[in-house]
Amino acid sequence: MALVGKKFPNIAVDAINDLGEALQLNIFEEATKKGKKVLLFWYPKDFTFVCPTEIRAFQAALGEFEKRNTIVIGASVDTAEVHFAWLNTDKNNGGIEGVTFPLLADTNRNLSSALGILDVADEEYNEELDQIFIKGSYVTYRATYLVDEDGKIFHESVNDMPLGRNVNEFLRLIDAYTHVQEKGEVCPANWEKGKDAMNATRDGVSDYLSKH
Repeated sequence: MALVGKKFPNIAVDAINDLGEALQLNIFEEATKKGKKVLLFWYPKDFTFVCPTEIRAFQAALGEFEKRNTIVIGASVDTAEVHFAWLNTDKNNGGIEGVTFPLLADTNRNLSSALGILDVADEEYNEELDQIFIKGSYVTYRATYLVDEDGKIFHESVNDMPLGRNVNEFLRLIDAYTHVQEKGEVCPANWEKGKDAMNATRDGVSDYLSKH
């Protein structure tokens, strides 16, 4: 179910930062109370292969997100303790030492369930044990959410687990949404900051197309 245009779920989740401080973060409140956009990205597991490349890529671009009034937060269903161990592991050993943004620890899967991003291939009832077993790894896909200052989701995307993200595309999307907020214009295909946008009228589209 698409969540674009809807308010982000108002759910607090355990988290940890690079200093080992235990936190409770609510993405909706991070956006609305601080008057900032939020980029929340989910990854399957700590201490894996593609995940640290993405996390380090977001860290490398953190200054660009901050220039755009955007908070970056990572998330998985690992525990806060595992997050902290990973944060204290050198990158040459597969760690993410040096990452400074917080990581959600959605161990009870309340938020990831509300977002519908868990890998639950199927459920199977075991008659002998009178119990339902979940097929699938029960971790999250590589889901990404952009949330505006009113707590509204303006972008969501979900990648299969082997597919890493392009961090620059999220910067472009934030630029485009900010342009719409400030100028009231819409952004055509492949729009980048500094390029022409268009008025969402027949005349506006005709004028744009005549120039391009």
